[in-house]
Amino acid sequence: MEKTEFGAIRKDLGRTQKGLATLLGISLKAICSYEQGWRAVPVHVERQLLFLLSRKKRGSSANKNCWDLKNCPEKTRKKCPAWEFDSGEFCWFVNGTICECAAQKNWHEKILICKKCVVMKQITGDNPERLSL
Repeated sequence: MEKTEFGAIRKDLGRTQKGLATLLGISLKAICSYEQGWRAVPVHVERQLLFLLSRKKRGSSANKNCWDLKNCPEKTRKKCPAWEFDSGEFCWFVNGTICECAAQKNWHEKILICKKCVVMKQITGDNPERLSL
């Protein structure tokens, strides 16, 4: 996650740096470091931030299941952990999902695909600052 993405999501959540630090259970210094680009945003912080943003957006008309949005065949659905755990709006959060016809090996590979996906765009909108590629 780039520093601009981090800052844009913090603002979307309506939090100050101190408020976000408290919410995430990390230091204010860490938040400042992420937004300045001095430190990389750890995966667990990125996932938690995206989860909070998805919950904030849940009242909108968005948040449909990935298999419906992407018209996944039933055979593919049955192999996918998102389907197994009824997590279609959180497919981006679940490792091992079958996106682009293959399960990704790690978070970094997965999130690159997710950032281009219609499911993630339900959460982030089309604002390029939220999730830069």
